[in-house]
Amino acid sequence: MPKYIYEYDQWPHFDWDEGLVGTALAEVRFLQGKILGQMMGLGFEQRESTKLDILVLDIMKSSQIEGENLNYDQVRSSVARKLGIKTAGLVRSNRSVEGIVDLNLDAIESFESPLTHDRLYGWHAALFPTGYSGAYKIEVGRYRTGEMQVISGASGKEKVHYEAVKAKHVKKEMNVFLKWLNKQDDLDLVLKAAIAHFWFIIIHPFDDGNGRIARAISDMLLARSENTSDRFYSISNQMMLHRKEYYRTLQEDQHSEGDISKWLLWFLECLKKALLASEFITSRVLLKAEFWSKHSSLELNERQRKIINLLFDGFEGKLQTSKWAKICKVSNDTALRDINELVEMKILRKSEAAGRSASYELVGTS
Repeated sequence: MPKYIYEYDQWPHFDWDEGLVGTALAEVRFLQGKILGQMMGLGFEQRESTKLDILVLDIMKSSQIEGENLNYDQVRSSVARKLGIKTAGLVRSNRSVEGIVDLNLDAIESFESPLTHDRLYGWHAALFPTGYSGAYKIEVGRYRTGEMQVISGASGKEKVHYEAVKAKHVKKEMNVFLKWLNKQDDLDLVLKAAIAHFWFIIIHPFDDGNGRIARAISDMLLARSENTSDRFYSISNQMMLHRKEYYRTLQEDQHSEGDISKWLLWFLECLKKALLASEFITSRVLLKAEFWSKHSSLELNERQRKIINLLFDGFEGKLQTSKWAKICKVSNDTALRDINELVEMKILRKSEAAGRSASYELVGTS
């Protein structure tokens, strides 16, 4: 009896529950239109700033899913330079970060271009510029020639979660996959993004980096579904938040006879959560734009502007004098003077707690 989905006669024909998947897809499509409309209402600078933040988040989280933590400042600087966005504090990025950014930007910025073997080879080479994955030398910029198992556990006690398509069949399988992906048909592109993600993972054509490339393919097709390279949500962030479910759902449907309803419903729910999170981000961006328009004549120092922007962009924890001093690299006395000035201007308000427990928040944004 076949063990994996690609071993059944109907492979690669997929089935799903039309009613359940259709309902979930309609919700996602509604939110896509709503959020794109909101973002188009922003000014150019606000849209560019939001796009930069989301792209950085998406790249960081896609790598974190694979257990790799990238340097935030390097990723942000690389994305900003490549998009031509002027931002303060740019730093140099290493080859690995540059390659990962190149992959993700090519997928989204060139979303209309066909996906080909050579383009995928380029993406893979960009992911592994040294020819190594960690301490291991891998085949780079080409499909694997060896067999592939997804395993966990210590040596001698490994658990095999998945055995990928045989190496000798990879090129043929990828020919079928790419022909389907690039073909214009009646299949909704959001649904196509979900199926493509699953299908690519099943083939597992590369020695390493298959997850990140699968997510890049999904992002490319989502950009096609919206007909824009402007990205205002991160599905990779949601996948990272629900990482165990992500892997479990993929594993469950990889054993099916062709019904991938569980995966499609999980992917659409994940995308829905990403869009709802983006709606919150959009509201903060609008509040931020409104604030600076209203207070354009205020004479604020660089430290005060920096902290106010951080409060709008998602400040972690409570704003206290000590935290202000640490972020701005000043004394507590200087931080307190900065804060008190903003309190007098009715931009910040103080919490009811006194002494060292005192914290501050923006007026009118809670």
